[in-house]
Amino acid sequence: MATIDADAHVIETTKTFEFMDEADKAFAPVVLTQTEGVARQAKDGGLHKEHWLVGSRVLARDSNLNSKTPRESREMSDVESRLRHMDELKIDVQVLYPTIFLRPVTQKKNISVALALSYNRWLAGIWKAGRGRLRWVAVPPLLDMAMVPDELRYAKDHGACGVFLNGLECERQLSDPYFFPLYEVAEQLDLPICIHSGINCTWIHDFFEDVPFSQFKLSVLSAFHCLAFNDIPAMFPDLRWAFVEASAQWIPYLLNDLAVRFRRRGKPFPENLLKQYNMYVTCQVSDDLPMILPYSGEDNLMIGTDYGHSDSSAEIEALRLLKDGNQVPAAVVDKILGANPCRFYGLKDIP
Repeated sequence: MATIDADAHVIETTKTFEFMDEADKAFAPVVLTQTEGVARQAKDGGLHKEHWLVGSRVLARDSNLNSKTPRESREMSDVESRLRHMDELKIDVQVLYPTIFLRPVTQKKNISVALALSYNRWLAGIWKAGRGRLRWVAVPPLLDMAMVPDELRYAKDHGACGVFLNGLECERQLSDPYFFPLYEVAEQLDLPICIHSGINCTWIHDFFEDVPFSQFKLSVLSAFHCLAFNDIPAMFPDLRWAFVEASAQWIPYLLNDLAVRFRRRGKPFPENLLKQYNMYVTCQVSDDLPMILPYSGEDNLMIGTDYGHSDSSAEIEALRLLKDGNQVPAAVVDKILGANPCRFYGLKDIP
C-alpha cells in the first residue's frame, strides 16, 4: 500500500496566475516587498516581508513558510526537487492544497473566478510533471456557480482528486443551500469535498486577526457540526467529506454534542456517524489516537504533513513518526497512511 500525505501545500507565486485570459490579467495578484518599518515575525522564527496585493486587499505571503522545505519545492518551480524530497520522507503521493485561498482574497466575482481558474491550470501542469505522485484539490469558482460543473470536469481530467473549501465560504455556512449545486456535481464526478482549516468570511477573519486558532481552526469544527446536524451528507449519500488540518481531538466532543441534539429532536443518532456520513478527519501525531479511535473508527482517519507551512499543524515527518510510534497497532497505522486516504481521494491509479 502506498503512503499518502493527505494534506500538503503549494506556495503560490506570480507564475500561478499567468494562466488567466488576456482580459483578466489585470486581476493577477502582485507581490509587495516591505522595505521600511518593523517587519513582523513569521511562524518559523524569521521575518516576513512579502505580501500579496489582490485588488485593494493586502495579504501576508511569507508568514507561514517552513524553511525546512526547499523553496523550489514548496513553490513548485522545480517539481523534481519536490519528488526527491518526498522520496527522502518516504512519501509516495502528496495531495496538494492551496495557501493563498485559506483566507478571504476578494469579494469581487470577476477577480475570484479568474484566480480560481488560473490556479487550477497551474496545478494541472504540476500534476502532469509529477507523474501521478502529485494530486490536488480544485478551487471551485464559487461566486459563479454556473461555471462550477465545467471547471470541476476540467480539474478531474487533469489530476484533481477533491474539491477545496474553507470551513466558511462566501460569508455562508457550508450547510447553506447555495452550495448544493456544487455538492451535486462533486458527487456525480466522484470528487470528495475537502474542508480545510481556513476561512473565507471577511468580517470573522479580520475580527480574529491576532487569534489564529479562532480564525482558522474553529471554522472546520463548525462545518462538521452544521453539516451533520442538518443531515447534509444524507442528501448526497455518495459524496465523501474530509475535515483537514484541525487535529482530531475534537471528534468525541462534537459527537457527544450532536448526540444530545439528535435526541432532543427525537432522531436516532448513528452508531458510527463518520462512517455513515462518509466523513473523514486528518489527525496529527500529537493526537491521543487510542482515545479518538473508539469514536472515529479505524477507517475514517488520515494524516498529512502540512508540507510547506510552519504553523501548529505542521510536521514534516508526520507520516514517519506515526509509523515508527507505538500509539496504535501497525494495521491501524497502515489504514491511516494508505487505505483510508486512497479510499477518500479515490486514488485508484497511484504509482
